[in-house]
Amino acid sequence: MAQAEHPTPVTSRRGGPLKGRVRVPGDKSISHRAMIFGLLAIGETRVSGLLEGEDVLRTAAAARALGAIVHHDGPGAWRVTGVGVGGLKEPAHLLDFGNAGTGSRLMMGVCGSHPITTTFDGDASLRKRPMRRILDPLEQMGTVVLRQEEGGRLPLTLRGPQEAVPITYRTPVASAQIKSAVLLAGLAAPGVTTVIEAEATRDHTEKMLTHFGAEVTVTQEGEHGRRIALTGQPELAAAPIIVPADPSSAAFPLVAALIVPGSDVLIESVMTNPLRSGLLTTLREMGAEITVEREANEGGETVADLRVRFSALRGVTVPPERAPAMIDEYPVLAVAASFASGTTRMRGLQELRVKESDRLAAVEAGLKAAGVSCAIEGDDLIVEGRSEVAGGGVVATHLDHRIAMSFLVMGLATQKPMQVDDGAMIATSFPSFIGLMRQLGGDIA
Repeated sequence: MAQAEHPTPVTSRRGGPLKGRVRVPGDKSISHRAMIFGLLAIGETRVSGLLEGEDVLRTAAAARALGAIVHHDGPGAWRVTGVGVGGLKEPAHLLDFGNAGTGSRLMMGVCGSHPITTTFDGDASLRKRPMRRILDPLEQMGTVVLRQEEGGRLPLTLRGPQEAVPITYRTPVASAQIKSAVLLAGLAAPGVTTVIEAEATRDHTEKMLTHFGAEVTVTQEGEHGRRIALTGQPELAAAPIIVPADPSSAAFPLVAALIVPGSDVLIESVMTNPLRSGLLTTLREMGAEITVEREANEGGETVADLRVRFSALRGVTVPPERAPAMIDEYPVLAVAASFASGTTRMRGLQELRVKESDRLAAVEAGLKAAGVSCAIEGDDLIVEGRSEVAGGGVVATHLDHRIAMSFLVMGLATQKPMQVDDGAMIATSFPSFIGLMRQLGGDIA
């Protein structure tokens, strides 16, 4: 995949221990949804702690193009006056989502169920991501795909029906984006729209639907799954949203503290939703010293201050059913596994192949550039860890922010510096990453 026209290489080097107290930006998943639900509600929704990365700002711009009045009142503070379910206006121009996979897919569910025509586009990375998984259920609900690139990729144009059809849909893969797109489309349909998932995925959409006044029923489906039933055509009422700190962003200083000798870091107000806590579970199984200093509830989500100290890690096998609870954290887990004694096997990672990049291949290539012995077997990643990792490599990021941040974390503990070929896209999800890591004592430039 092509890199940015003017890439910005970034290098990290081994130094002293990481020390300090930090708070990472607001959760990206909830931030996207805050803008979308603000659009669909009647009245003014006040949002605090919003992640102001490029991805979320693209969703905010789309909400504005669809009729919402969006105000920025200061760092993390926003107000959205919505148009209500059924009240979207047809945008005058295409909706450019940049690199925002979540924003684009969820907004397809919103727009595709309304009687408007909408064109979606994005950057080179987003244009390579599969959208057919969203278009299939939308077509069952009455959406017409007027234009699409090969395989249902961007740019694409949707025309929504006069009235969407409620459906019962079993997701083909564990994906909160698919589930959320169908539920958001179901808001505009009369009757009950039901989504069945074999593996439970992050439940922020269900919680937010309830928070805004929709009727949602969630029941167990099989051993690990859930059945979510939504009664359509509600009048959503504006409601305040407090966005907790993003556990996917917290993963980077957390793993850095575990692998840099002598480190002792406290990360404030990290969301600990059990459907997002797979990384914490796995690292504790590996012997990580992670303690909860404080626990509270913020905006309907449980949050905790996490104290993380340098730890002697050991290899484990990560079961495939844990993947939905940590799908974005596998790259940085692979970095942690590189410093663990023995073998770590991460199973069932097929979904990593269709992220911002083929993350499975990108992680393998990055680990090998650092001198780590690793292999891909089917959909499993196997890492042979050791206490000292050579480093010294240059990692191709493929326009993927999580690949860039993961290997910059690795370079803080390797014998030789690590360089990523482009760090510009880090701004999509964690604009303050380099500054925050420097605040803790990390050498990144």
